[in-house]
Amino acid sequence: MNVLFSFKQVQTFLTILVMMIFSFSDASADTSSLLIKDLGEGHCLVHINTNQRYLLLPVEEVIPDVRVSMIVNNKEVNVADVRLAVNRVDYFVPLDLSDYAGKNILLKFKLGSNDPIRGKLSAVCCKEMKLSDTFDTGNREKFRPTYHFSPLYGWMNDPNGMVYKDGEYHLFYQHNPYGSKWGNMHWGHAISKDLINWEHRPDAITPDALGTIFSGSAVVDTDNTAGFGAGAIVAIYTQNSDRQVQSIAYSTDNGRSFTKYENNPVLTSDARDFRDPKVFWHKETQRWIMLLAVGQEMQIFSSSNLKDWAFESSFGEGQGAHGGVWECPDLFELPVDGTNEKKWVLLCNLNPGGPFGGSATQYFVGTFNGKEFVNESPSQTKWMDWGKDHYAAVTWSDAPDNRRIAIAWMSNWQYANDVPTSQYRSPNSVPRDLSLFTVDGETYLQSAPSPELLKLRDISKKRSFKVNGTRTIKDMIAGNEGAYEIELTIENQYADVIGFRLYNDKGEEVDMQYDMKEKKFSMDRRKSGDVGFNENFPMLTWTAIESGKDELKLRLFVDKSSVEAFVDGGRFVMTNQVFPSEPYTHIDFYSKGGAYKVDSFVIYKLKK
Repeated sequence: MNVLFSFKQVQTFLTILVMMIFSFSDASADTSSLLIKDLGEGHCLVHINTNQRYLLLPVEEVIPDVRVSMIVNNKEVNVADVRLAVNRVDYFVPLDLSDYAGKNILLKFKLGSNDPIRGKLSAVCCKEMKLSDTFDTGNREKFRPTYHFSPLYGWMNDPNGMVYKDGEYHLFYQHNPYGSKWGNMHWGHAISKDLINWEHRPDAITPDALGTIFSGSAVVDTDNTAGFGAGAIVAIYTQNSDRQVQSIAYSTDNGRSFTKYENNPVLTSDARDFRDPKVFWHKETQRWIMLLAVGQEMQIFSSSNLKDWAFESSFGEGQGAHGGVWECPDLFELPVDGTNEKKWVLLCNLNPGGPFGGSATQYFVGTFNGKEFVNESPSQTKWMDWGKDHYAAVTWSDAPDNRRIAIAWMSNWQYANDVPTSQYRSPNSVPRDLSLFTVDGETYLQSAPSPELLKLRDISKKRSFKVNGTRTIKDMIAGNEGAYEIELTIENQYADVIGFRLYNDKGEEVDMQYDMKEKKFSMDRRKSGDVGFNENFPMLTWTAIESGKDELKLRLFVDKSSVEAFVDGGRFVMTNQVFPSEPYTHIDFYSKGGAYKVDSFVIYKLKK
């Protein structure tokens, strides 16, 4: 049979053929594959072969953690607990595949079945996970602070390994790169030259067979005592598994990468809570000193090489607050203002047992001889910050000009997992320079805003006025997006209460006041915005103030989700998170029982 084709038909056929050839060539060039196999009863295998960097895992926060094992060449190379989405996708987290480009990767996990009759997977995660060369870290959170440090994504708690070297401040921190709730502890990492602008780095220390990476510290080993090289940065950290042990890792490239010591762990114990090593060089005894939080005491060890440690003493029985476990110690020497004297300060974070519930930072002042710390005021409990959101406070090692600079995790374990953010959870406090002062023969710790914060100041506006009743200032400063600093100098003229209230057009407010009769300063966030996510969040916090003062000085650092009050140069500090639906743009000044004069009210818009 003769079959004749028209020119148009031939042309169409050739066009289709060429398109099929090019389509086949493109498909062959893309060797990436993602094959999901349902093994029944919630069990799942994911086969991956790709040169792309990430597998994006969908997360649903209300779902329990799922253990995800990553297997290459029949060996488990990574394991993480991820809240894999079953019903909806809240956000994605990246699983880094770059070390295994072009290799066959297998993921193994088990989800709760959505279909108990057939046991077939119908979870959203199996439909939505995808390969990608990029991961979007652009801000999508209205509460992300402007000038406080926060992680690009994921959960953050304790600051770790803070060390200064060659003009750079290193900030490591407890990080979960697989979700915005606590878990999968790594050491996150950021670097700054000015304590304000931070370069986000990849996670520095990751879990291994000894466990996840809990809190710790870092030192510069100038004299090569450990044998890793003169000037190496040595990290000392807790690893958490069935028990808690202390391990070390070292960096010879200024903290850009770390090598774990092959004979880890370097210190073990039969104690269940045995963590958070703080290490420093004690020049008088020419030895390294380590403080460890052990239950409700601090244990002190010494070493000549950062590897072999000897027990020296313990501190804690009958001292300070014991409402919960002790954590995150620090020990350092400071001059006492107005004297030629120096004293040692031991920071002790505890959870629970803070003055307003949950976690907080207490401290002790005394002496240290290289073996023992002695508290000079054993009958007193002293708090570093009188707000709800100041915990795990520790200081930088080797800071320039003999400065002692502290930073804290700005949250509280009572509600840290519940705050209304999801791309990230938790910022840090602003950096604070520490010193000592004396009142009525008692020595206290002063936390002043670090001078680098002055660089944040942009436009400003100054006013002075008298308050007898109420004085309202609408729209405090132009272009107010919720990040500003207020400086106040107030002269009391017989007022019983000196008050001021930050608020927005939604009626959300933070009310602060000096009660001159009760000699208290307080901050009330019970109407501050979203307070309903946890019953422990709405709170009024307060602290005693020094008596006999008619001139009051106050600095307020307001960011999109926090208020930090520094009274009298940081003699008393109060740190609280807030979650308003829009920025506080107005302020009311009010008095009760008399009048006062605002000698100076200056507001600075702050920006990085």
